[in-house]
Amino acid sequence: MAGAAISPALGLIAKAFPDASPTMIKLILTAPSIMIIPFSFLSSYLTYKLTKRTIIMIGLVIYLLGGIAPQFVSSIELLLALRLLLGAGVGLVMPLSMSLINDYFTGKERTKMMGYNSAFSNVGGILTMLLAGWLATFGWQIPFNVYFLGLFIFILVFFFLPKGEIQKPSKRENKSKVPLTVYGYALAMGGIMLAYYSIATNMALFLEQNNIGGAALAGTVVSFTTVGGMITSLFLVQIELTFKKYIIPVMLSGMGLAFFILTFTNSIPLVILSVCLVGFGQGSLFPIITLKALDSVALHQGDQAVALTSSCTFLGQFLSPVVLDGFGKLANSSSIRFQYGTLAVSILIIVLISTIYILKKKH
Repeated sequence: MAGAAISPALGLIAKAFPDASPTMIKLILTAPSIMIIPFSFLSSYLTYKLTKRTIIMIGLVIYLLGGIAPQFVSSIELLLALRLLLGAGVGLVMPLSMSLINDYFTGKERTKMMGYNSAFSNVGGILTMLLAGWLATFGWQIPFNVYFLGLFIFILVFFFLPKGEIQKPSKRENKSKVPLTVYGYALAMGGIMLAYYSIATNMALFLEQNNIGGAALAGTVVSFTTVGGMITSLFLVQIELTFKKYIIPVMLSGMGLAFFILTFTNSIPLVILSVCLVGFGQGSLFPIITLKALDSVALHQGDQAVALTSSCTFLGQFLSPVVLDGFGKLANSSSIRFQYGTLAVSILIIVLISTIYILKKKH
């Protein structure tokens, strides 16, 4: 709900502020992401000073203010400032939602909860987009009221989340650095998000370039990534038990196959199937990689590990169109098929390397 929640109202906001440039209007969606990255790291630092419950409650108050207040402003600059404030609130809360699972759950239950975390993120995205779309029929200001959901979450946290304790690592632990492995997992998260977000940013153009459909169909197709992600997130424990050590290359293979199909197909059912496969991969890979990053560090470093993986995820989201368009320009091709083909080859190479690494480690 950081930026996309009010996307249905973007056209109305542009009409309400006719002097604002198209870039300024787009920043209404992307501005929160800019603040999420630094505040994710601030959140992990604050766990040494405050309880996680306190940090979450502070973050939710900031989230409520930054989310709801824009409907009362009369300038685009002030609206953007409040959107930045929203990002700060999300940055404080989001990493702790995952590290709390690591604190209170173990084994299969922890994996199950991490899957639920991912699944509910997808469900929340679907519901808030639908609600904001309906609210937009009453004016550009009204969709900002979807952020009142933060008040409901605040009440739940206040009454039901254990107070917890301030993290106080020993002097020896305090000097230990986050292992390089975690940075590797964080880069992996960024790379997966770069590939995943290519569906949202390129699908409308892809369908138009190949005379398959228009904007309405693109919206429906993109929604299937969320459906796919939700399904695998809910059944994460079963998926992990089935594929075990090979879960990452198997899920990456599915994403690689999806982009390979998109490189050649003109069939709507195959496009939808491919988009679902991309969603399947993202829905399982994100929680699994987060868990692997958490397993690589001491308990008191869990928040730092989550902050790193979360930050790289948003960085991958931001860089997705920049990197893929850059490859297209280097190859002198404006075709979205070329971008999807590049992703397919890149992912399948990574699958080959990771499979060889796992086999060598096994022996």
